[in-house]
Amino acid sequence: MTDHEIHAGHEHVHGPDCGHTAIKHDDHVDYLHDGHLHHPHGDHVDEHVIEAGADHPTGHTEPAGGHEGSHQHGPDCGHDAVPHDDHVDYLVDGRLHHPHGDHCDDHGAVALA
Repeated sequence: MTDHEIHAGHEHVHGPDCGHTAIKHDDHVDYLHDGHLHHPHGDHVDEHVIEAGADHPTGHTEPAGGHEGSHQHGPDCGHDAVPHDDHVDYLVDGRLHHPHGDHCDDHGAVALA
């Protein structure tokens, strides 16, 4: 029995030169890979999520900056998808953007590793 979710069938080895965006998460480094937040853990990869909290709110916030107002986030927008609580945000200039109507909510900063 495990107390964390394992990403099954993951062949790729994450590390400093793997080509995926690395972010500091809690006391370790995770890698953004195809909309997942991966954490190498022994002989497997754990699925992580940025937890909701004061530093990473989940509701409506001040509009985020960093791109044209007409930019639409989605699978092919050019920004890394980041699992955040129960939804997906997009990484723009070190900040979590959450699409909301005609703007993006700012769901806080993450530190790049």
